[in-house]
Amino acid sequence: MKFKRVFLIVMDSLGIGASPDANNYFNAGVPDVNANTFGHIAERMDLKIPTLEKLGIANIAPLRGINPNPKLASYVTKISEQSLGKDTMTGHWEMMGLYITKPFQTFTDTGFPVELIKELEEKTGRRVVGNISASGTEIIKDFGEHHMKTGDLIVYTSADSVLQIAMHEEIIPIKEQYRICEIAREITMKPEWKVGRVIARPFLGSNKDNFKRTSNRHDYALKPSDKTTLNFLDEAGFDVIALGKINDIFDGYGINKFSKTVSNADGMKQITEWAEKEFRGLCFLNLVDFDALFGHRRDVEGYGKAIEEFDSQLPLLMEKLNEDDLLLITADHGNDPTYAGTDHTREYVPLIAFSKQFKSGGNLPVLKTFSDIGYTINKIFNTEKPKFGKSFLNDLK
Repeated sequence: MKFKRVFLIVMDSLGIGASPDANNYFNAGVPDVNANTFGHIAERMDLKIPTLEKLGIANIAPLRGINPNPKLASYVTKISEQSLGKDTMTGHWEMMGLYITKPFQTFTDTGFPVELIKELEEKTGRRVVGNISASGTEIIKDFGEHHMKTGDLIVYTSADSVLQIAMHEEIIPIKEQYRICEIAREITMKPEWKVGRVIARPFLGSNKDNFKRTSNRHDYALKPSDKTTLNFLDEAGFDVIALGKINDIFDGYGINKFSKTVSNADGMKQITEWAEKEFRGLCFLNLVDFDALFGHRRDVEGYGKAIEEFDSQLPLLMEKLNEDDLLLITADHGNDPTYAGTDHTREYVPLIAFSKQFKSGGNLPVLKTFSDIGYTINKIFNTEKPKFGKSFLNDLK
């Protein structure tokens, strides 16, 4: 099949059942062997997702109240991850052809070293409070009012390899917040402290009861260690359009057009607008709300409603697609809101492939690496291929 454009949507954290190696990964001391983000949400609430149902989401794995489609016009399967880790960067980088064989360093149990914090304080001229593993919404409740009085930086981490800094937009202007995070990024590039991401986490509000994070989040990620699918497309002259936090995840490497999003709904609006424009190549969207607003906060109902909202927005995008377009829908890891702890879960992720060209549909074999997605995209555009993965293009008919 010939495709002019590929639209790739990552439903951030919407896993679909524990991976074969889930026993090696833990949440609050509990192995991820029983995690199932999509499945457990479906068990807890009556999901109304007619579009995903028609596309065959329940053909991938059983979902309570969702019926398998016996007459699929799309192709579906699930994919396991080969890289070591279950974080955003690891999942996205593998998707584009890189394997992470040494997990990014984390500081979940101890906080960041005294030496790192001291250097951050010296170079920013501000004291640090927090320096613990915490929920972003909870830590601003704990330290937000103190921060407003003193200007101290609220530093925290999670189970991921990440240093996050929460700052009030009316106390520290956004431009200065970003400068502070750039300093933190430079400090954490040292081998002994290297973390995957530094994230600016701006918030507003007058007290702990109404603090709310804003959409001015900015991620400072490591540059990928090698070329990815994105580089091969860019070097061959194709459009590589990154929406949401995709540009941050890849540090802009191999991306030639990008824009941020303020919500899942905004992301779907933007990708639908791109479907109406002329381009040749890849449009790559991450829908972060699933993970950031609902998975980590263990909000089952909120997560379920977000899935339903996404489902209601898909038909307009699909309507705008041309005959020679391919839509791929997947995820980057799990984040089961019913599970122990508040962090990601090691899970299979779904894959749905849809095109108006398809004469039929069905189940693809279970894929063994996220890299098959990037490899297939490079195969479509006849560019250089990543080191890892293989194409499932010949299975699409």
